[in-house]
Amino acid sequence: MSANSEYYHGPDSRRVLISRKMRIIPTLEGHEMKFYEFHGKRNLCGDRIREARLKQRLSQSELSTKLQLKGITVERDTISRMESGSRFVADFEVVTIAEVLEVPILWLLGEE
Repeated sequence: MSANSEYYHGPDSRRVLISRKMRIIPTLEGHEMKFYEFHGKRNLCGDRIREARLKQRLSQSELSTKLQLKGITVERDTISRMESGSRFVADFEVVTIAEVLEVPILWLLGEE
């Protein structure tokens, strides 16, 4: 099941056009899990993660190892999916990734 949203109301009540999809996927326990996409991706930071990783001359495996040492359980393929935008990146992961890659959190989110 999926739903499309074309507009949202901004802080000043203006309608703002967006491209967002929501997919509802049933879990094995019978619950529903919602996945959101924005401009075809599930995260905002994937491109910046790749850019910062390459600047640090780290492989995806090396980045996953550094994140594991900080308590974030990710494998090389998880980094690949983050960078491609096919995996959601949680807020605590963004904070730790920014720390490991020595970049500002807002830069990872495309705000700087």
